[in-house]
Amino acid sequence: MDSFTYEALPMRVVFGSGALSRLAEETDRLGLHRVLVLSTPEQRDLADRVAAVLGERAAGVFDQARPHVPVPTVAAAAHAAAELNADGCVAAGGGSTIGLGKALARQLDLPVVALPTTYAGSEMTPIWGLTENHRKQTGRDRKVLPRSVVYDPDLTASLPATVAATSGLNAIAHAVEALYAPDASPVIAAMAEQGVRDLATSFTGASALRGAWLCGACLGATTMGLHHKLCHVLGGMLDLPHAETHAILLPHVAAFNLPAAAAAAAALSRALHTDDPAASLAKLAAGTGAPANLAALGVTEPDLARVVDEVLANPYANPRPVHRADLESLLHQAFRPR
Repeated sequence: MDSFTYEALPMRVVFGSGALSRLAEETDRLGLHRVLVLSTPEQRDLADRVAAVLGERAAGVFDQARPHVPVPTVAAAAHAAAELNADGCVAAGGGSTIGLGKALARQLDLPVVALPTTYAGSEMTPIWGLTENHRKQTGRDRKVLPRSVVYDPDLTASLPATVAATSGLNAIAHAVEALYAPDASPVIAAMAEQGVRDLATSFTGASALRGAWLCGACLGATTMGLHHKLCHVLGGMLDLPHAETHAILLPHVAAFNLPAAAAAAAALSRALHTDDPAASLAKLAAGTGAPANLAALGVTEPDLARVVDEVLANPYANPRPVHRADLESLLHQAFRPR
């Protein structure tokens, strides 16, 4: 690659065991005095712990974050923020919660501090997503980028193994697509390769969280491809779990795209210590206890035709042309039990 363009995103990261204790410093640095803590219902205990760390800076807790950021959920959170006169948010959790924080940043200009507890990587990107009427819309806007990210590996220690693994495969998917993105660069390629290596080595601990950071940063700096388009359509249309959908599709999309992306295939071969990256990703997914196919998530065969239509109606950039027959074949392979 003789020439390229790389634009770094403005991002402050606090990383380390016990970093949760520095959360109040980060909100103070941003001049926030009435912070709304966001979480899913399942992570309400964490939200209460975060509020306790923030003390008088915490204006309240909104614990109704949901996957794919439904528009009604954003409206409810915005109402809560207005009632509490919140001047910022702390998004404590995975991609669903951080996605809700981004929606509030976009709608209300509320600064967000992210406290990730999974490996989704959303905290490192200016990408937002909203779901309405079974359709997920995404876009990029610098103002949704969290102002600060606090990575505390201690908060991932209690992740169930399957959740950690599917979340990690979600992060790896970001790096895979960044490697063959039309706006890739040597900087991104180096980050992607190291991020995949970190996560493939272990889905636990500081190394995995560092890998998620790197993979998320890759997604934030490059154009998404076929893999993310499929996940967005399937997730929005059928309300599928985000990380599990990524984990199922990743080996199939990699097998389709990597023959047309030699540099990406070489980087993944080095990171995964293999001559067949797609097969290695399939083996990695199979060993996690994650759902093995789309049928296991409740997808039916008639659903696939609707997904194909939606993907082809508004395709993302991809290193290999995507024709209807290719897409039907890929989805049927991902649909059938192995």
